[in-house]
Amino acid sequence: MPHLVIIYTGQLEAEVNMTTLCRQLADAMLTVKDEDGKQVFPTGGTRVLAYPAPHYAVADGGAAGRAAGLHDQNPHGGSGDYAFVYLNVRMGRGRTEATQQSAGQTLLEVAKAFFAPVMAQRHIGITLQIDVGPEVFDAKHSNLHPLFQKGPV
Repeated sequence: MPHLVIIYTGQLEAEVNMTTLCRQLADAMLTVKDEDGKQVFPTGGTRVLAYPAPHYAVADGGAAGRAAGLHDQNPHGGSGDYAFVYLNVRMGRGRTEATQQSAGQTLLEVAKAFFAPVMAQRHIGITLQIDVGPEVFDAKHSNLHPLFQKGPV
């Protein structure tokens, strides 16, 4: 059930390819191993979805960035309202804290590398959180998992 949902300020649509970020994060999720070397996120259950927020307000609306004169050259409004990206990972229970931390660091490094060119042009905040919670209802219906099982399908 590893799902990574990205919510981001809509002005980033003109500056980055979120489909590329989704693929990079999904690929990174598939590389995460636990202390025993076992893959943490099952291939068939790994999903990364991204949603732009068309309406947003971030911090002071860009006032401090404009006052500092930083990133004025960004044609997409780098000194205007700030950009923000929220990445939320849902993991099933049972993984160690070390595994959770490793997963978080792996994904954060991908996000930081992806957004580095944007951060050189505008102010942007990135938050990544991993939630592990007691599900009160957890049902699955999929024909994806058999594709990734070893042996005859």
